[in-house]
Amino acid sequence: MTTSDFEARLRAAADSLSTLRKAIARVVVGQDAVVDQVLWGLAAGGHVLLEGAPGLGKTLLVRTIAECLDLRFSRIQFTPDLMPSDVVGTNVLVLDAAQRATQGTFALTRGPIFGQIVLADEINRATPKTQSALLEAMAEHAVTIAGTRHVLEEPFFVLATENPIEMEGTYPLPEAQLDRFLLKITVPSPTEDELCQVLARTTGRAPETGTRVMGKEGVLALRTMCRDIAVAEPIARYAARLVRASDPTEKATPDLARRALRFGAGVRGAQSLVLSAKAVALCEGRAHVAFADVARVAKPALRHRLIRSFEGEADGISTDAVVDAILACTPQRPDRVEAETKA
Repeated sequence: MTTSDFEARLRAAADSLSTLRKAIARVVVGQDAVVDQVLWGLAAGGHVLLEGAPGLGKTLLVRTIAECLDLRFSRIQFTPDLMPSDVVGTNVLVLDAAQRATQGTFALTRGPIFGQIVLADEINRATPKTQSALLEAMAEHAVTIAGTRHVLEEPFFVLATENPIEMEGTYPLPEAQLDRFLLKITVPSPTEDELCQVLARTTGRAPETGTRVMGKEGVLALRTMCRDIAVAEPIARYAARLVRASDPTEKATPDLARRALRFGAGVRGAQSLVLSAKAVALCEGRAHVAFADVARVAKPALRHRLIRSFEGEADGISTDAVVDAILACTPQRPDRVEAETKA
């Protein structure tokens, strides 16, 4: 591929993401940072966990993205009595009327996981057994039903939501499943101006719906282009140092992280940093990742991968505060810092 072809693909991908962002803004009021982070996950090919209070537009955002991308949308409302077969589907016995119901065959009834954009609403309300039904689908993009493996249609994108306010009757996601999410996005409350816009749009006539701006092929092309974004070795090493600095047993770990954490991020945390930084560069039309891109994605990429200690929970130290401390103490260019110190 020539340089001009690559630049043309890069411009087309950046323009597509910009158009998609504008189409979403016509339906979803505000939440610009949340929309940007969801688009990072979409371009990088990872899954996203949205955390926020009820009524902040999380479901509307996911449905609007599905409409704008013209992809098959399905929603799973997680409840304590939801079974794994309700998520992935099951084989149903179909009797033959001509044989007077004496013979029949098993037919697959597909569950909502067979959508292309899947909204897992209030995922922390389901039991661990049902939550685990998502694990294979998220990791392998396939499900196994009655011993038969079924590959899910690409692009496959899971957006899960959880309510941090109400803890009664919920089941916290296990660390292994949290690690499957590329990003964890915190959805803030709207400002006064944004709330007025919400009231104007939702208390009058029927609100607007998303308009198609991209199809299946466009999303797959975005993901391919995201993987082609270049990452220089110093930037990859910076991402690796950030992850190692989250390990309480490392010498370079800041005091706050050593006190507040039991376990730090792992390999998937480093992968999430690099892939998300590539998506940021793609959204801005750049062919390479910058140090600032890695720092920008650090909180959504790492906040759900840091496991707090008893002391950290008791003192109310958030994982975002720990990430801030890690960013502050981790140099982007340790060789330059050492040279300046010697000088």
